[in-house]
Amino acid sequence: MSVKVSVVIPVYNPGEYIEDCISALLRQSLPEDEYEAIFVDDGSTDATPARLDEIAAAHPNIQVIHQESSGWSGKPRNVGTAAARGEYVMYVDNDDWLGDEALERMYRYGVENEADVVIGKMAGKGRPVPVELFRVNRPRASVSNAPLMDSLTPHKMFRREFLESNGIRFREGRRRLEDHVFVVETYLRAANISVLSDYLCYYHIKREDASNAGFQRFDPAGYYGNLREALDIVEKYTEPGALRDSLFRRWLRNEMVERLRGKRLLSLPEDYRQEIFTAIRGVVTERFGPGVAAGMQPTQQIVAALVVDDRLADIEELARWEADIRPAGRLESLGWDGGSLKVGFTAEYQVSDTPMTFRSEGGEDLLDPPLAAETLATVAGLGVSTLAPVDKSKVDLVVRERSTAAEFFQPVEFTRERVPVEGGTTFRQELRAVATIDPETAANGAPLGTGIWDILVRISSCGWVKEARLGSTRSDDVEKGRLGALSGTPHRVVLPYWTEPHGNLSLDVDLATSRIDRDVRVLAPADVQLGGGRVELPLPVVADTAADAGTVALRFKAAGVPAVRTEGVLTEGPAGTVLTAELPGGLLPGHTWDMGLGLPSARRGKPRWTSLPTALLIAADGTVTVGAAGTPSAAPAPVVVPVPAARKKKSFPSRVAGRLKRGLFG
Repeated sequence: MSVKVSVVIPVYNPGEYIEDCISALLRQSLPEDEYEAIFVDDGSTDATPARLDEIAAAHPNIQVIHQESSGWSGKPRNVGTAAARGEYVMYVDNDDWLGDEALERMYRYGVENEADVVIGKMAGKGRPVPVELFRVNRPRASVSNAPLMDSLTPHKMFRREFLESNGIRFREGRRRLEDHVFVVETYLRAANISVLSDYLCYYHIKREDASNAGFQRFDPAGYYGNLREALDIVEKYTEPGALRDSLFRRWLRNEMVERLRGKRLLSLPEDYRQEIFTAIRGVVTERFGPGVAAGMQPTQQIVAALVVDDRLADIEELARWEADIRPAGRLESLGWDGGSLKVGFTAEYQVSDTPMTFRSEGGEDLLDPPLAAETLATVAGLGVSTLAPVDKSKVDLVVRERSTAAEFFQPVEFTRERVPVEGGTTFRQELRAVATIDPETAANGAPLGTGIWDILVRISSCGWVKEARLGSTRSDDVEKGRLGALSGTPHRVVLPYWTEPHGNLSLDVDLATSRIDRDVRVLAPADVQLGGGRVELPLPVVADTAADAGTVALRFKAAGVPAVRTEGVLTEGPAGTVLTAELPGGLLPGHTWDMGLGLPSARRGKPRWTSLPTALLIAADGTVTVGAAGTPSAAPAPVVVPVPAARKKKSFPSRVAGRLKRGLFG
């Protein structure tokens, strides 16, 4: 069998962090004889070389190459590529890891679309990854029709013959941005590039010791000297004009302007700020024409103009204002509708906990920064626009899995509202939105995986893209809609809940935690109904109308005797669902039978038991009452209910069956 994918991993002293990388490679769904992993040990001095040799001895599709330290990732990647036999080469860093099906899915997607480059969806733990790029699958992408320039790390799959025939290699030696040079050349020379967004392929990790190479403090002169090499590649393969300007804009925005904004700038020592500013100004004045900055947002254009005019002090003043800007969201409504969670909210930017305002002047909307008059005059004198394009503001709702940082955009409908501020010349902008989270399609068309999914609001406006958690500020009526749901087939519990201590909104999918153990305690003994040999109790969950009715387990436990189980069905109730179950035989008199709910869990393949705060109290004479869990069984019994003897299980009464036949929640 020919090798489909060669995974190349440069290695230098990763310590324990390499274990996740190794485990992920061994878990790949692609058969072992169809992929290989090539670890290139670049002179590690820890225990890693011996560990890699041990792994290679046990797995024939893994090999290790040991070499003298080269000081950076370029040479080991080149060495690994030269040894590769695969149709495609995938580059992985030694402290990152792959999704279990990443190689199989990316390879298949690349072959289907005849791609020279395949970019798989990324998640970032402690470090940024592209967001807009992975909104949708992009089978035929290019730098002119997709935001490819947002992703310049090498963690992609490249057709090996494409690299070899074009002589594309990594720059070697200790240098920054060698990946930018490599990736940009592939973008500009590839016949086709495919972006796979419906599966999480790559986990990009910031180590707890912050010792990743990219997180080390850098020498500005050397850094921006290496950046010029990427600009050289663009100039080599493009003509002057709009496309070249748009490509250059990526570095002006990300590597220059954004380093000089808000808290990012103010957190730097003053002498280091000046050093970075000087290096940035050198590149901007030497390499960028006016068309590069002209395509940016007004706030970014202001910073770029101040760079050209050599005004670091004014940039610092602007940064102090921007450092206080943050997004804020208010949860207005929450509830299930046809199997989807509807989330209504409002969002806007705030400055120092006060809503941001804009000015209306001469029919135009303008930024209204509280800068010194001299700074504002300088900005105006540079001819930079202070227009506030509020008509282009947008808001998104994102679900992000807490342990992996996988995130997915959800469908949102929103309106932009201008809210006048006293005085008449200024206004706030409020974004009013309703998002739809369908647990069975929320992961770019796939179901949300088991875990805790945090809910975030992301606002894009006037050159700022910022996100905030949603839920800590909310309407008083929201709690009424915070029910769990039985979603999909087989059922999974999806439970919205408030985090502690901040009270933000999160989703517990498939009982990843014991949250429901506390949330179901809204049930009280008075809510439990006995009669006709049955027990009925309300549950704070709704059922997906598209799912099969199925059954829910109920368990009775008493001290010193075996537990007794039965099954019940769910029907629509006034606030969620009602569980109806026949009282089982075997409930011995003289005991308190604490009740437990067996909620379905797709990942466990069996019920996940949750203790309820209620119990059946069966006196010695056989009478039954409902009380709190743990209540002594000798408690008074004002309501007498005969306990049915052990018998063959019968069907539920026709009225319950009829309700189920009509559908749980039609």
